[in-house]
Amino acid sequence: MSRLPDPAVRTPSVAVSAFRAISALMLREMSTRYGRTPGGYIWAILEPLGMIVLLSFAFSLMARVPSLGTSFLLFKATGFLVLQIFTVLGGQIGNALSFSKPLLRYPRVTWGDALLARFILNTLVVFTVTALILTGIIIFEGLDVILRWGAILSAIGLAAALGLGVGCLNCFLFSRFPVWQQLWSIATRPLFLISGVIILYDDMPSLAQSILWYNPILHLTGLMRMGFYPMYRPDYISLVFVGFCTLVPMALGLLLLRRHHRALLNR
Repeated sequence: MSRLPDPAVRTPSVAVSAFRAISALMLREMSTRYGRTPGGYIWAILEPLGMIVLLSFAFSLMARVPSLGTSFLLFKATGFLVLQIFTVLGGQIGNALSFSKPLLRYPRVTWGDALLARFILNTLVVFTVTALILTGIIIFEGLDVILRWGAILSAIGLAAALGLGVGCLNCFLFSRFPVWQQLWSIATRPLFLISGVIILYDDMPSLAQSILWYNPILHLTGLMRMGFYPMYRPDYISLVFVGFCTLVPMALGLLLLRRHHRALLNR
């Protein structure tokens, strides 16, 4: 069984080699995923923005004001963008091995480099998209908001960490069981209905609350909104539970990849 070098004791030359490998993988994805698509990175902004506008318009026809504040756009965006960070990272990191499989034949490019490259690049993209959309909504509607940066940055960072954790496990499952990729796509579609994007946890029936509390994304959408609405103080948020839901699939995924990455690459 092959053993990976301990990152903590890497020599400078190995660290430089890893940096070059990660950089090359990121540049390759930037050119293939975005460079060949008409509009490139613009679609990364237009897709979530279109969903936010559609949801806001639909619910503005049914209610005069959203559950928090006065802006339907901001209310939907603060929930949907957190969910998107998780789903994008969970899916993109899950495809890291298959996307970088040709380069993983080289001995200096490891499966860990592929995971890190996808995580770093896609995190930068979703963070930038989130900042642009939220800033654009505030400016467009002339909103006077008091931001709690600690809650906002915590929600975004934890959503990225949760996406990384689930993505590590998905990376093994996507390669070992191809059908899981279709199941993942199906399973994530109804998440915006049960993650606090449309309805606040506080407004849900008690039975739904007792079940949906175990959805970690629900905690993060509440934390995000706490950063944009100072008067909103949700008491159901548990960062310990979110951390548990992040570390367990991450540890399991990394363990399985370490043991079986060669077999997966040879499939």
